[in-house]
Amino acid sequence: MPPAEPPTMYLWELADLCYHKQQGATLYTIQLGLNLIWMPLFFKFKRPIEATVDIVCLTGVTGYLAYVWSQIDQVAAWGIAPYVGWLGFATYLSAGAGYLNNWSFADKEKETKPPNRGSGLDKDFVNTKK
Repeated sequence: MPPAEPPTMYLWELADLCYHKQQGATLYTIQLGLNLIWMPLFFKFKRPIEATVDIVCLTGVTGYLAYVWSQIDQVAAWGIAPYVGWLGFATYLSAGAGYLNNWSFADKEKETKPPNRGSGLDKDFVNTKK
């Protein structure tokens, strides 16, 4: 330690590092939650507007997470860069699917007849004559 530098400077640097680590952990948890919500919104509930808003927020939070991680470790920040790129492409796909379907997937469903289970009558063989 240089004689002219007070030891409190190291305490401030340590406090700043702890703050960035805590912020990074919080952002990681938020992006994980947003990621888990997107798939049911888009596929199960067929809500493309809400799914697109979710993935836009997810991309923003993950981009900011990469920035916060870059304050702590450059390798960790660059490690998340492909994920941010994938989220950008997934945002494009989500918004594009919503736009091309007039932001409604409800009329795109079709009824399917369940197969006749157990009787063997629903099977069709190659050499059967009708």
